[in-house]
Amino acid sequence: MGTRHSPILERSDWAERMRAHAGRADALTAGRRRRAERGETHPVDDFLYTYYSYKPSLLRRWHPGRGTALGDAADAPHAGWRWYRSDGAVVVADAEGFLSDKQPLVRAIRGILSSTLARTGSFGCFGMHEWAMVYRDRATRHPVPLRLGPDATDAVVESHDLRCTHIDAFRFFTDEAVPRNRFAPTRETQAATEQPGCLHTGMDLYKWAVKLGPLVPGELLLDAFELARDIRELDMRASPYDLRDWGYAPVAVETPAGKSAYVSAQRGFTDRAQPIRTSLLALID
Repeated sequence: MGTRHSPILERSDWAERMRAHAGRADALTAGRRRRAERGETHPVDDFLYTYYSYKPSLLRRWHPGRGTALGDAADAPHAGWRWYRSDGAVVVADAEGFLSDKQPLVRAIRGILSSTLARTGSFGCFGMHEWAMVYRDRATRHPVPLRLGPDATDAVVESHDLRCTHIDAFRFFTDEAVPRNRFAPTRETQAATEQPGCLHTGMDLYKWAVKLGPLVPGELLLDAFELARDIRELDMRASPYDLRDWGYAPVAVETPAGKSAYVSAQRGFTDRAQPIRTSLLALID
């Protein structure tokens, strides 16, 4: 069954970890769940639930991770979950079955993680991707006013060297902004163009952690989610949108001080992301 050489958590240990995980997940998703009950939306926080399409209940599900078995677990919820297997009262993630079923996906994730991990970060984009998404287009992507107004926003884009390397940011550029970008990232070249300084690449670690399912310990999943949440806040504070009514002071990247603050935060997020990236890659390998 593959459990013989796996460390086995005693029932008291895994039960406590599962309880602590649920409490942490509930605290992280409390705002989203309250808004859902009231039919309200949030221009910053809701992105992690709408763009990535993962519900708070998914974050609440704790996995011990690849190679860690649960002892005295015949009645544990994991015993009935897909990609788990039992050896008497010992339950463990069926990593081989998962990797076999998800081989193309896992291969693609591994390619992105490994190439990004090995690449030197670039910190000169100054968050212009959000500005390029509204360039010369009066229909904004969020129901929030532009901080500088449309004409001045366009002028900021025109005064900067656009150097977005992330396909899932670049694909939302307006038609007018596309030829201004130094790069033309595609889905096929994603592994070759991702770099660790990119905010969206850091946010995507949450997506990869979810997609790797039972291989990923619950604690690592929530670390990736917290990182994505914090990155999203900077992403929108540095955007052209005026979010002061929502409690977010702008990072004015059109100014030298704003650029310095953005790069400092960007480097900090890269430092937080690389260990998560390393851990996810190790779970695949």
